[in-house]
Amino acid sequence: MEDLPNGFLNYPKKRPGFESAGDEIRRHMSDAEFGKVQTDYVEAQKKALRDGWRVPEDDAASGELHLFSERRDVPRWGVDRKYRAQDVRSYMRIPGAGSEESGPVFDFAELDHIGETDRRWSWVEINLSAIQNNIMAIKGTLRPETMFMAVVKADGYGHGAVACAKTALNSGADYIGVATMDEAMELRQAGIEAPMLILSEPPLTSIPLLLGYNVMPSVATVEFAVKYAEAADSIGSKAPYHLKINTGMNRVGVRYDSVVDFLQTISFHRALDLVGTFTHFATADAQDTMDFNLQKSRFEDALAAMRASGFDPGIVHAANSAATIRYKDVQYDMVRPGLAMYGYFPCPETYGAVNLLPAMSVKARITQVNQVPVGEGVSYGLLHRCNGFAKICTVPIGYADGLNRALSGRIDFIMGGRTYPQVGNICMDQCMFEVDIRTRSGIGRIEPQVGDEVIVLGEDGDAFTTIDQMADMLGTIPYEVMIAFGNSRMPKLYV
Repeated sequence: MEDLPNGFLNYPKKRPGFESAGDEIRRHMSDAEFGKVQTDYVEAQKKALRDGWRVPEDDAASGELHLFSERRDVPRWGVDRKYRAQDVRSYMRIPGAGSEESGPVFDFAELDHIGETDRRWSWVEINLSAIQNNIMAIKGTLRPETMFMAVVKADGYGHGAVACAKTALNSGADYIGVATMDEAMELRQAGIEAPMLILSEPPLTSIPLLLGYNVMPSVATVEFAVKYAEAADSIGSKAPYHLKINTGMNRVGVRYDSVVDFLQTISFHRALDLVGTFTHFATADAQDTMDFNLQKSRFEDALAAMRASGFDPGIVHAANSAATIRYKDVQYDMVRPGLAMYGYFPCPETYGAVNLLPAMSVKARITQVNQVPVGEGVSYGLLHRCNGFAKICTVPIGYADGLNRALSGRIDFIMGGRTYPQVGNICMDQCMFEVDIRTRSGIGRIEPQVGDEVIVLGEDGDAFTTIDQMADMLGTIPYEVMIAFGNSRMPKLYV
């Protein structure tokens, strides 16, 4: 069938509903073959086996037949813009003789193999090698004995907590840091056995989960410490924890000048096991260092008071990404990088200090191309007006996917190594960008096609668009932008 004519010779357009002679012949041949399979089981099975059907071992008794299905776990839209899905029959089966089912039926187990990036053409791409590079680069700035806690809260800052935690541990991380009990449970259920700390005190009702999943809490209140210890003691177990000290951020923790009194109040309980002591810097990424130095001084005074009163603080840690890179004297026994682990510098003062590679990119494929007449508008509000010399390309990504509506008309997308302006208001599920199709000196005519890949966030050659740029436009921090993309409904593709 491949050598049949298509009915067109250099004719650029088809009338809606028109079917070429070649297409009609193919359709009738396909319909005839498929009809034959339905009407005559014996002959159909012989022909099906010749055409690539198979009988899986577990279906041999039933006589059911399935088409071979190859590479359905990869996108089926090639670089040559041709759709590569197999015949729909490859997702069906022919019931065996005597079955109550009439004719072939869809095999939903096979349908489930159609990848997420084939169900909707937008996705978040995570480069795990970049995360490995970043961890090794940060570790290169530490003393050999200093431990590394990989912070993977908020689903690994949108990068996928399980994949990032495994990558971090394979890259030399010693601890895992999370924000909630649910996050800890997800990692344990994925087989991650490394020491794990919840970075703030969880509710009392989580105590059975802490003990069952072997997860350490941060402790900051007497009530939680006692209840936790009693629960552990009742089953003959220890209650390991890290003490959180509030040195000035005033969010959570035992106040720095009350630490000894606090420990003396709870230390009567034999089950409590103080594994570590930590604080969190509020201004490690600020240009002014006064508040940072005050917090550091308070933390070290609290540690000295603990030791003077006979309390071993255990693993001492305080440094987030900014402090880890900027201030070697607060690396202590362990550091807690988050943002830098994913390839972003926490402040200008850290630029270039280590070799960090962004791990996240966001990509989509064009779903529709329109040449809009001059003067007509685009998207809600029709705020963008077309000049008549451009094509409007639609991609399936919107503010429900983390692309903030406030970025409308302010960012560029990348296609084929060149940037193109996003135009019109960003919608919930889609947005548009504009391609100038005029031929200019040194630049050939661009003809965007359905299926062309577009980079919403990332780089291609000299063209790039970054999370930092988007964050600056929105007046926010990179954390919020990356988490919005990573925790949206878009699937993650690991490379």
